[in-house]
Amino acid sequence: MALIEFVDVGVCYQRRGGGETVALERTSLTIAPGEFICIVGPSGCGKTTLLHCLDGLHAPTSGSILIDGREITAPGRDRAMVFQSASLMPWRTVVRNVTYGLELQGVPLRVAIPRAQAMIELVGLAGFEDRHPGELSGGMQQRVNLARALVIDPEVILLDEPFAALDAQTRELMQTELLRVWDATKKTAVFITHQISEAVYLADRVVVMSARPGRVKAIVPVPIPRPRPASARRDPQMHALENDVAALIEGAHTEIVTV
Repeated sequence: MALIEFVDVGVCYQRRGGGETVALERTSLTIAPGEFICIVGPSGCGKTTLLHCLDGLHAPTSGSILIDGREITAPGRDRAMVFQSASLMPWRTVVRNVTYGLELQGVPLRVAIPRAQAMIELVGLAGFEDRHPGELSGGMQQRVNLARALVIDPEVILLDEPFAALDAQTRELMQTELLRVWDATKKTAVFITHQISEAVYLADRVVVMSARPGRVKAIVPVPIPRPRPASARRDPQMHALENDVAALIEGAHTEIVTV
């Protein structure tokens, strides 16, 4: 049973000098409840556009996107976005950054703060509640960003290259931590990345997009058992899947396939 459905989604942008750019074309995909999906593809293939349409930040030019059978027309409380930049408010402490979304929903602080503290503990930042963003590393700031998204208890969490700005060692640590948090919350997750190894390590299925105009070119299941410790990255099957995905992105296969 699908939680999310992309049905023939197309997106066109009007260019300033006239004409249009087709970012997405006839993109169809279903995502099950609790599934972790990673989307990869060439630069400019429409990955982020697809995610923004799912969040309701951008309306498709054609087709539709549904959650629980309801068509998405705007952002909603059933979705939360984690961007590449943590974009924390420097004058607020960690706990008050995490409560921000709840405050916008009208949740009183006496209720919001305990909920935020629980999420801070879940993402591994217990003891840092009263710190300010300037006192945190990049990886810690992204943990706050993740906690801020989770605290509103969305059905779906959307992640737009959240670890791209981190160094390689911190990035791998955050990938493992994200899987721990995801396993604890069972949220449906849609994750955009340029890094093939990251996609294969995290995902239940890797969705490979074609070059622009973006379409679903292939869907690659990842049968590596969960939970996946850091050592799973050295599994020969993991490397074989990475090679399959790389070949699809590089154009070794041109037809729409499901591997």
